[in-house]
Amino acid sequence: MVDILHRVGIRSSVAEVYEALTTTDGLAGWWTADTQGDGGDPGGVLRFRFGAGGFDMKVLELTPGQRVRWEVIEGPEEWIGTQVDWKLAQEGEHTIVLFHHRGWREPVEFLHHCSTKWAVFLMSLKSMVETGKGAPDPHDVKIDNWN
Repeated sequence: MVDILHRVGIRSSVAEVYEALTTTDGLAGWWTADTQGDGGDPGGVLRFRFGAGGFDMKVLELTPGQRVRWEVIEGPEEWIGTQVDWKLAQEGEHTIVLFHHRGWREPVEFLHHCSTKWAVFLMSLKSMVETGKGAPDPHDVKIDNWN
């Protein structure tokens, strides 16, 4: 198994970051403008759509101010069954986000692309929480023909 790992500090409270990860308005503000579903309850399903396709995520775990965990239930074959895990901790005036996209079966080229795009979107999350303006799809940085 292969994982994507990132760490980012966001000048905010954990409550603000948690809200950006668990509400459709929050998620639409930094990841993709086409976000629907229920991210505030375990068992809920979030639907994320992009120009190049989309993903459905089942909410597995919500610990306010500490953790958000999803499982990919629909999307590209490489993503099905993987888990997206957000761990949050307050360190002074920053929320530290430890991001994990776990369970890739092998390090295919698409994993490299997705790792870069997760970094782009984590910077969008940081910007949205700190300034009120993120860069969700379709306004994100495009990195290649997969977007």
